[in-house]
Amino acid sequence: MAALARWCYRHRLVVLLLWVGALFGLGFSASTAGTNYANVFSLPDTDSKSAYDLMEKAFPNTSGDTDTVVWKVDQGSAKDPAVESRIQPALDKIAKMPGVGAVTSPFAGAQGAAQVSGDGKIAYAQLTFAKPANEVPKELVQDVMDTAQGAERGGLEVELGGQAIQRVQEPPQGLSEMVGIVAAAAVLFLAFGSFFAMLLPIAIAIFGVGMGLFSTQLLSHTTDIPDIAPLLASLIGLGVGIDYALFIVTRHRRGIQKGMDPEEAAVTALNTSGRAVLFAGGTVCIALAGMLVTRLRFLDGVVVGTSLTVVLSVLAATTLLPALLGLLGPRVLSRRQRRRLAAEGPETESSSNLSARWSMNVQKRPRRIAVLALAVMAVLALPVLSLRLGATDQGNDDSASTTRKAYDLLAEGFGPGFNGPLQVVTDGGDTTALVKGIQGADGVAKVVALPPAQGVTVIQVVPTTSPQSKETDDLIDTLRNDVIPQADVTAHVGGVTAVSKDFATVTGERLPLFIATIIGLGFLLLLVAFRSLVVPLTAALMNLIAAAASFGVLVAIFQWGWGLELLGLGKEGPINAFLPVIMLSLLFGLSMDYQVFLVSRMHEEWVHTRDNARAVRVGLAETGRVINSAALIMVCVFMAFVLSGDSGAAMAGVGLAAAVALDAFILRTALVPAAMHLLGNSNWWLPEWLEKRLPHLAVEPKEEAEAGERADAPAPAADGPASAVHGFVRSPDGDAVEGAAVTVLSKGGRQLDRVTTLADGSYIVSVPGPGAYLLAVTSALHGSRAGHVMVADGPLVYDVELAEDEVDAVN
Repeated sequence: MAALARWCYRHRLVVLLLWVGALFGLGFSASTAGTNYANVFSLPDTDSKSAYDLMEKAFPNTSGDTDTVVWKVDQGSAKDPAVESRIQPALDKIAKMPGVGAVTSPFAGAQGAAQVSGDGKIAYAQLTFAKPANEVPKELVQDVMDTAQGAERGGLEVELGGQAIQRVQEPPQGLSEMVGIVAAAAVLFLAFGSFFAMLLPIAIAIFGVGMGLFSTQLLSHTTDIPDIAPLLASLIGLGVGIDYALFIVTRHRRGIQKGMDPEEAAVTALNTSGRAVLFAGGTVCIALAGMLVTRLRFLDGVVVGTSLTVVLSVLAATTLLPALLGLLGPRVLSRRQRRRLAAEGPETESSSNLSARWSMNVQKRPRRIAVLALAVMAVLALPVLSLRLGATDQGNDDSASTTRKAYDLLAEGFGPGFNGPLQVVTDGGDTTALVKGIQGADGVAKVVALPPAQGVTVIQVVPTTSPQSKETDDLIDTLRNDVIPQADVTAHVGGVTAVSKDFATVTGERLPLFIATIIGLGFLLLLVAFRSLVVPLTAALMNLIAAAASFGVLVAIFQWGWGLELLGLGKEGPINAFLPVIMLSLLFGLSMDYQVFLVSRMHEEWVHTRDNARAVRVGLAETGRVINSAALIMVCVFMAFVLSGDSGAAMAGVGLAAAVALDAFILRTALVPAAMHLLGNSNWWLPEWLEKRLPHLAVEPKEEAEAGERADAPAPAADGPASAVHGFVRSPDGDAVEGAAVTVLSKGGRQLDRVTTLADGSYIVSVPGPGAYLLAVTSALHGSRAGHVMVADGPLVYDVELAEDEVDAVN
């Protein structure tokens, strides 16, 4: 890793040109090839799939999207001559547009009577395009909308619905990504205080996501990739790209502030945090690949698009970022930081006062904090008990959109079930008894048997309830389990509503296997990385708690409707069936990032001191701020996808924002450290027989001495970790003394180690092994104290009290 970082740093212009060339090359190729996204809901061995196969056999030429033009009059009839004189010319004009296959008008004699509501106030016309919705040019759809709505007048309302119409209503492409980037830039500027340092993570995210999206677009011509895949890929790509670069840039800036040469600081950052980024990116890809165990073809394309974007984001962070660091040099620090470095020399590393104080509070009150955090998560998770999986439709669109208005008008005029009719499909046989049975079933508003085609009969069934209601699901079960068997015919229930129900059922059945797979993989990774059984068990439990609470938030917002109008997200409905799988994959990957970053620092301290309380306290104090900053960036990026115009992406954005916020701000910085304090040394327990059989995996290598830091520190003993002296430096009033110099010397006066105390007054110095040493503590405000210490086989805890103007000299 160090060699790669050094090469990229020294050949920065070459690396930058290669990345820019690759981005523009892929962009040109993708724009030339266009898109070919396909939503393939392949559900083998389901009833709706059997119905679809029969309909495809009987009606092979029914390609093309069918949309509707709906109108309503305040007075009279929707078929009055005055209304016809305005609507029919518009329909005729639309029918002549290139790309429009056919227009079915309610003014066409007796055949059009079924397209007028019972009270005569509402009517609709059907428009069949020559191509599927995602292939219809937006210019054509806009012309259709303008022409149809141009017929409006006082007392005559005209609305349009359908997939092609919905595409035109979506916000400009890239709006959500741009808002997310701007929000992330604001957080980064506050964190770094430097404009150039703020630009680095943004640039890495843009390159990674840009190349990922262009590659996914090209791959859509060779494999089935759903149209939601690019949105999800950009959502996760922006989050991880910015976060990974944040970790590396933070480490690089710290190295420069400690007096390192910019090149050495970059190499050290990539050889430490860069390795952690590789590990984290790998865990995210493993979590995404876990979706494949569900065997849902719809998700295969999502795995391809998101994993490719994550891989390219990691590649940008480990190759392009060192090149950009080389171009900036010391300007990665703010002007004030550069002036301070020149005037005062290298800075010593310390935790922020806020992080240190919070870490001390967690250590003092672990039980209270753990109970409070668990209570908050439990309350947020309660709504998940009423989780209902399904599919959103245009009835969930914003109330101001024409698709939502058209949906509501059709439901008003023809019944709630008109927007989601069922198709009962039979292959031969007498359907008379079947039709009678369907008509007599509860929840059926209308039944129409279409003329047979190639021996296949399709019976249109309009429910009395909306496509998303539980009663419609119950009707499908009644038809399959009772009505069809009693009619003694072979028939299948299909249609969009039945497909959505089957998809939700299959997803629910396979979800336990999926959860077990990703939790098991995470357990194994953490087991190998931290040589502990309790740490991975704790992480698995925390992942489940975070998932339950985040889905509780989703249910409250999207299923119960709390705050939907405020967010401009339309009407409440079921949670998209594919969302649990996608969200759990992403949540698992992101949680692993924070868990590794937090626990690796604790593990390092534990190996050095064998003091669990100190390990947890120092680990939280030194990583809490970075974890919270990274999480805040993720929340900003994910929440921006509410503006995407896609209900699935909006759900995923809100759910992931909630999950990351709860995971970082409550679990990783409160519940996890509190639990580790309560568990004590058992956190790091691993049976000896298992220790011998596990492979060794280092998330981060040991750092080399930086800028003379610990230059004379002893090497660890060959048979185990180095011995150490650690404790707190306090004033007579018990206040922590920050920035005091702590030096340990041998009997002959040779300096062995030197550190400065952290914000909580804690320190740790290394010694070669058991024996007598001299420990000297000096503070500009509190005087000095020195004394002999005797180190036995294990680390020594030694607290020091400094009194102002007092010198305690030891000969």
